[in-house]
Amino acid sequence: MHVSQERYGDTLVLTPIGRVDNSTTDRLKSGLDAYIASSRAGGNRLVLDFSKVDYISSVGLRVLMLAGKEIREQGGSIVVAALQPVVREIFEISRFNLVFQCFGSVREALTKVSPTALAAYDSAHGT
Repeated sequence: MHVSQERYGDTLVLTPIGRVDNSTTDRLKSGLDAYIASSRAGGNRLVLDFSKVDYISSVGLRVLMLAGKEIREQGGSIVVAALQPVVREIFEISRFNLVFQCFGSVREALTKVSPTALAAYDSAHGT
């Protein structure tokens, strides 16, 4: 698994690629930890783009839960976008769709999270 990142204004979009399971969760955790360490209290927003994640294990869900708690304690926000069908089902069964706001696409998430980030995203993607 690999994690890519793009910043749009005050919002970071992290995109894990591949499976999030016991053998790959450390990479996702590293990306989230780096975001948490560098985020300013009360200002930063994080969108997790799961469009390229085809599976997430309970260990991956735990990493998300702990990161979400820490980000919210710092006054930031974290949302999830573009869940693939299997991952969406895992989120629904585990009720993580009630813990994290879930959106159909990164653009939809940015629409709700930050108008500034949406404008930067549209500019970068020619929308």
